[in-house]
Amino acid sequence: MKKLLKGIVDFREKLQPAYRETFARLALGQSPDALLIACSDSRVVPNLFASTDPGDVFVIRNVGNLIPPCGEDGINIFDKSEAAAVEYAVDQLKVKDIVVCGHSECGAHMAVLRGTQELSGNLRSWLRHAEPSLFKLHAGTGLDCADLAPHNQLSQLNVLQQLEHLRTYPSVRRAMENGRLQLHGWWFDIANAEVHAWEPPLNRFVIIDREEAEAILQRIDH
Repeated sequence: MKKLLKGIVDFREKLQPAYRETFARLALGQSPDALLIACSDSRVVPNLFASTDPGDVFVIRNVGNLIPPCGEDGINIFDKSEAAAVEYAVDQLKVKDIVVCGHSECGAHMAVLRGTQELSGNLRSWLRHAEPSLFKLHAGTGLDCADLAPHNQLSQLNVLQQLEHLRTYPSVRRAMENGRLQLHGWWFDIANAEVHAWEPPLNRFVIIDREEAEAILQRIDH
């Protein structure tokens, strides 16, 4: 708490004047370009590694960067908060991109790999949304990631699984069919502070350097 309070005072005294106009504009409304779904892990700081400003990104953060799937009727019967945020971002804010960002050394996926029997009820129930990824890991990942530890392989598989879950949302499907929404998978390597992007043709996650970023932008523009 001491560090948080000091940070607020530092912001107020050193940064607030430069941001005052920005926040005055944002007080009238928001129009973020993207929805970012990331883990609650304190080591994962998307606004730092993506260099975003206030108003740029609508964010969902939870344990394991999970999105519960919808049923055939398009209703999420599991956890309404994430479902509401997805629908709000797509239908109301009209975001153009959704990014699911996993990360290395994820405690949630370490727990899923070990087995969740010893976890508390709410956490165990929540992590069931990562179980399809665990099944795929045991069946063979199919990804070019054999050099990674099993929990990091699971974390990468989970990114792709959550993209599948997103496609069960009618609002997401409609927006994709209309060509106004694209889905992306990222993975943050904590030890090396590198962000990787899922590249289907290569069947692996690739570091987002300048060349990779330009390739992604070209695909988005077309």
